[in-house]
Amino acid sequence: MAAGRGTGGRVHYIWPYQYGPRMITTGQKIAIQRTTKSRLPETDLDQIKFGRTFSDHMVVMDYRDGAWQAPTIVPFGDLRMSPATLVLHYSQTIFEGLKAYKGEGGQVNLFRPQANIARMNRSTHRMCMPHIPEDVFLEALVELVRLDKDWIPQGEEAAMYIRPFMFASDEYIGVRPSESYRFMIFTCPVRGYYKEAVRVKIETEYSRAFPGGTGTAKCGGNYAGALYPAKLGQDKGFHQLVWTDAKEHRFIEESGTMNIFFHLGDKLVTPALSGTILDGITRDSIIEMARAEGITVEERPITVAEIVAGLRNATLHEAFGTGTAATIAHIQTIALGEEVFDLPALTDSSHSVHLGRKLDEIRRGAVADTRGWLVNVA
Repeated sequence: MAAGRGTGGRVHYIWPYQYGPRMITTGQKIAIQRTTKSRLPETDLDQIKFGRTFSDHMVVMDYRDGAWQAPTIVPFGDLRMSPATLVLHYSQTIFEGLKAYKGEGGQVNLFRPQANIARMNRSTHRMCMPHIPEDVFLEALVELVRLDKDWIPQGEEAAMYIRPFMFASDEYIGVRPSESYRFMIFTCPVRGYYKEAVRVKIETEYSRAFPGGTGTAKCGGNYAGALYPAKLGQDKGFHQLVWTDAKEHRFIEESGTMNIFFHLGDKLVTPALSGTILDGITRDSIIEMARAEGITVEERPITVAEIVAGLRNATLHEAFGTGTAATIAHIQTIALGEEVFDLPALTDSSHSVHLGRKLDEIRRGAVADTRGWLVNVA
């Protein structure tokens, strides 16, 4: 398997360096092959579609013979693989998503990368894949973002989206865990994910996850299985589904690819992590920030009936999804069957607006990071 062919340049090495509050001490060197022709000068960062434009470089690290090999950074490029590559047949693959932000002074911050690394390693465990060394992961991530930091757009909702992923690379047709893997990271300059408030439909037939399954892992199969019911909803004019539990379709779980929150009465409520719900880093951040502001937050089972009652009697004031891509997606409309409800208009004091603004200020370094959430890159 080969990567990044035809656009190579000089190779040099980056040794451990200081950033943030800690020092990388692995002694691991990262070989960097710089592109000889950046695509940035011909890219209009003001006119980009989410997930369509890619930065100049990527990280590649292979696992073979029971050990991870040295990571490298190479020009972004295509992969070559055998038709018998195991991931193509049995979907042994996982991924993560996080962002880097540029502040007004030009500093570049990664937001809570350690949390994403920890979650990816929880996914490796569930998917029978090798643990990724956290320090090597973080070192390679920081160096990649530093190398391509000029790709980060300026402006509101602008960021660099970062996609670490890992897949089974054995050339073998047989249902068993692979013995070799490839780990990669690439980046994309992005702006807002949703251009408008979101319309959602509560799903009561299809399921995203079930107890004992892979709902808490970020594996490709979870998302592939959701495409068909999501398309059925989109055909009816909805952006996303609100997933419910697989047993009874009685309890709210997630909204599309996001965690979901409701401002119900005088409380902010969100489904408890039950083994079928992804442990979102944005979700966790919003909960911590809300509680610090004195907002009562409940993580608990939430019934569909409770939400519908809140819509009918106007005690449901707002609903929103949280995730890396969208950060906070305001939900305007919720439907159950043929019944469609519009939520009240947002104000500056709405929880989602207020907390979203404060979160963005932290990520861009506009206010002090008192929680140690940022890793400064440049």
